[in-house]
Amino acid sequence: MDKFVITIARQYGSGGRTVGQMLAKELGVEYYDKDLIIKASEESGINLDLFAGADEKSKSFFNRFKKKNYGGDVLPPSHKNFNSEENLFNYQAKIIRDLAERESCIIIGRAADYILKDRDDVISVFVHAPKDFLMEQAAKKHAFDPAELERYIAHVDKERAEYYRTHTGREWTDARNYDLCLDSSKLGFDKCVEEIIAYMNVRLH
Repeated sequence: MDKFVITIARQYGSGGRTVGQMLAKELGVEYYDKDLIIKASEESGINLDLFAGADEKSKSFFNRFKKKNYGGDVLPPSHKNFNSEENLFNYQAKIIRDLAERESCIIIGRAADYILKDRDDVISVFVHAPKDFLMEQAAKKHAFDPAELERYIAHVDKERAEYYRTHTGREWTDARNYDLCLDSSKLGFDKCVEEIIAYMNVRLH
């Protein structure tokens, strides 16, 4: 199989990260998640804490109502908006584009499906699940009471949706953005991996 990139967007608690890790192991390729912001910080020279603070979040209240479709250009250090949320996204997007050009890999979140939408070697996946399953999986990581846990899941997914909308002008949960939408509660993680690989075999020959 030729070079490929699989992007995975995911609801919190759906196991999208787990699916991505399993898929990377099965295919023998690299898995990129939070290390993307480390790479972006190293390349730009911008403090890692700024990237971490904006990671899959839209910090500015006003940005939530703007649709600033990603254009791809990064700003130089001399620019007054060098540390802006938009430029942080653009540097991270540059890292994602460079990785896609260089190697086969799995990329988690961070609007990678949109950033790479014009590439023929990219498969975009959205992993989702019903609330009960999200709660069950999230409870394995957080000792919150049920009401707190439900609010936390809703908060994380709202931030991801606003981040995606801010930088792409699209709705994060719109199935038209993705090649595959998989319900992990019905398939299980192993079957999600199998379905993605089966689609790859058809799509990428």
